[in-house]
Amino acid sequence: MARPSLQSLPRRALPAYGASMVAEADVAAALRAVPSADVLRASRESLHRAAEHLLSATRKRASGEITLMPAPGGVATPALPDGRVVALEGADVVVRGPGGVRRAPLTTLADAGEAVGLQPGFPWTKHRPGTEYEPHAELFVESMAATALAGWFGLGEEALMALAAEVAAEQPSTPQIFPEHFDLGITAGRVNYGFSPGDDAILTPYVYVGPHDALPDDPFWNAPFGAYRTWGEVATAEEALQFFRVARMTLGL
Repeated sequence: MARPSLQSLPRRALPAYGASMVAEADVAAALRAVPSADVLRASRESLHRAAEHLLSATRKRASGEITLMPAPGGVATPALPDGRVVALEGADVVVRGPGGVRRAPLTTLADAGEAVGLQPGFPWTKHRPGTEYEPHAELFVESMAATALAGWFGLGEEALMALAAEVAAEQPSTPQIFPEHFDLGITAGRVNYGFSPGDDAILTPYVYVGPHDALPDDPFWNAPFGAYRTWGEVATAEEALQFFRVARMTLGL
């Protein structure tokens, strides 16, 4: 049987999700404004290090949990037991809580942490973090790159929540950012769905599907872990949702 195209699948309206909604034109504009692929990569790597060694580190010390969530301007912890929320907003780390708001630029992990009252360094035991803890190494975050990556996570949250509503019978997990890979994802049934800001193997941001079981013999599956499309190929939440639907149809779901 011929594999359906993205365009051939029914297009259902995306539900509104309040703060997770993204102005897709703004994401595209931010992407066009990023000076270069090298700037995007360097910014992503620095944001990953800050997310892991400032945000997730603080959440693990406070609650034992490590995942993060998309937030306006970047990523954030859920509310911690003491009422604080720690976020990356653009090129800054921000702590909001009962005592007010503290903000500092992401210069180094040590300096940024000291400025907002955070202890840097992910407290790992069995599993190493995805990035090295180098407290005095310079961080580089370009503003338009940070805006584009924040928009990608926001777009991803919108698409994943819409997918979760469609596959509710499979008991999908809540969209979360996993700090070791710095990707936003859910699991539904025996399939992972997610959005990555890029990594060493795929340098540009991409949306992916990763089945737990053996992959079908179909050219749709273009990676050892499953299938992916870059943000140059999938630029809206609706296009991402269509990509997920095609993946599910090739898996017989």
